[in-house]
Amino acid sequence: MRTKLAKNLTIVAVLGIVAAGCGGDAAAETTTTVEATTTTESEAPAVEVTAIDFAFVDLPSEVEAGTTFTLNNTAESELHEFVAVRLADDETRSVGELVMLPMEELGPIVDSGLTTVILAPPGGDNIVPVGDGTLSEPGRYAIICFIPTGIAPQEYLEAVAETGEPPSSELPPHFVHGMFGEVTVIES
Repeated sequence: MRTKLAKNLTIVAVLGIVAAGCGGDAAAETTTTVEATTTTESEAPAVEVTAIDFAFVDLPSEVEAGTTFTLNNTAESELHEFVAVRLADDETRSVGELVMLPMEELGPIVDSGLTTVILAPPGGDNIVPVGDGTLSEPGRYAIICFIPTGIAPQEYLEAVAETGEPPSSELPPHFVHGMFGEVTVIES
């Protein structure tokens, strides 16, 4: 099944960013509430989330609308991503329940609410092929890493460049290991 996420990863290849990833242990996942402040009206609040194998560290549970995220990948070899999906207002399942769904059911949820995608290779700069890292609309967001466990970052990005799709892989995605979370965006 080819989702909008797969199509949007093609943008990374088109941009020629092939040299440039997701991880964390669910037990290591940290959530906090961040009260974003700005010094001028034009500056958006910013939050840096750290990706480890296989969890998001310092992922706040709540932020103000307009908060911009960046991803710091401290993993030694895994590519990580921060995929933000705005959940429908009537969606009552937890993100943990959603990531347990078969891809035939999870894919449409991701496609309908995809807001931003941030890729971060180990120790590298962010690549933002979808959105700009900002969560503007109030609501619940699933934060998920879909990168296959153990795939080489260069191999992954080169496959996208050649085929327009992520490489076919039997490897489990990082979210299977607990690399997912939830952020609620509130009115600022």
